[in-house]
Amino acid sequence: MKAMILAAGRGVRMRPLTDSLPKPLIRIHGKPLIQYHIEALAAAGVTEIVINVSHMAGRIKGYLEDGKRFGVNIQYSFEKHPLEMAGGIIQALPLLGDQPFIVISADIWTDYQYSHLPHQPEKMAHLVLVNNPEENPAGDFSLVGGVVTEPNQDAYTFGGIGVYRPELFHGLEQSVMTIGPILREAIPKHLVTGEIFAGRWHNVGNLQQVKALNAAYV
Repeated sequence: MKAMILAAGRGVRMRPLTDSLPKPLIRIHGKPLIQYHIEALAAAGVTEIVINVSHMAGRIKGYLEDGKRFGVNIQYSFEKHPLEMAGGIIQALPLLGDQPFIVISADIWTDYQYSHLPHQPEKMAHLVLVNNPEENPAGDFSLVGGVVTEPNQDAYTFGGIGVYRPELFHGLEQSVMTIGPILREAIPKHLVTGEIFAGRWHNVGNLQQVKALNAAYV
């Protein structure tokens, strides 16, 4: 099974830090965010990884290189301009192959075990949902009998971790594209399953969150 780590974002809300450092290399407890994901994937036996890069791509590639020192093999998908999540996946499909693959946002910090993800999702996608953080109190989706639905009174936040079948993106043209519209077209057809993760999960979206996370779990 292959995995893709989304690392092409500009990190505007973290300026001025991200003027000189790509967001995925911001350190939490002394280790770059993206390294946590790579090591966790390797521990789960996922060693073929694709990383999309754009802003300061050379810094990310220079740090991670080919991934061998982490026990993985890394390929890079370069985006001249960030293509958002779905656009980045579509561009990287030739590297990801014809089997289901994992996609992880680089700007989260979590102790979720990637070995829990299904290698062959029952439907077109499988999402990890988390309790709603302060910045997203209304949530994104609900879960009924293991199937993702539009949000009801018990809504959760999409945790930036999922498994997708490449067929979900077939026929879509390469462009700047978020994942939301694609999922919301599949959800009414009951094509998206999910799970709720109640462990450690943090979005790392601004400098205050970086400071708070570095102060926690000491």
